[in-house]
Amino acid sequence: MILVYTGNGKGKTSASVGQAVRAHGQGMAVAFGQFMKRPDQAGEQKVLASLLGDAFCAGGLGFFRKEEERPKHRAAALALWEWAMEQAERVDVLVLDEALYALGSGVLTPEEVRQVMAVVRRRGTHLVLSGRGAPAWLEEEADLVTSMEEVKHPFAQGTGAVRGIEF
Repeated sequence: MILVYTGNGKGKTSASVGQAVRAHGQGMAVAFGQFMKRPDQAGEQKVLASLLGDAFCAGGLGFFRKEEERPKHRAAALALWEWAMEQAERVDVLVLDEALYALGSGVLTPEEVRQVMAVVRRRGTHLVLSGRGAPAWLEEEADLVTSMEEVKHPFAQGTGAVRGIEF
């Protein structure tokens, strides 16, 4: 199955982590890669690294804010994409967190996402893709799409990112 967690609300990464933990608990081989997120940035990274070892990779550089940073972000995305292609050949569940952010910002191409999808479809591997802005073609091709809707968020009242909640 291809699962997509998208939308403007919180919970996409949390759902992806939960999916990975559930599959791991069922004895499945799981790999979890994070586009855009730097290593040691978010709380889930410590748990996933401990649980999955080399099958966890946070390969990003953080938010993509300046066009002059595009080559570095593209290189980081390609490195994680290559890792993901290797993992797709050996695991039961492959999670690519923030792949949709990488896709939407143009540091990952639709062709690259489709290549991963083709490998997992051929192998019968489950693929989880998360991030804002799932394109219509992906929503059409996915087996399950969940859109997280923001109803209320303390950021709107000036509260910054909260440790253990946002990161």
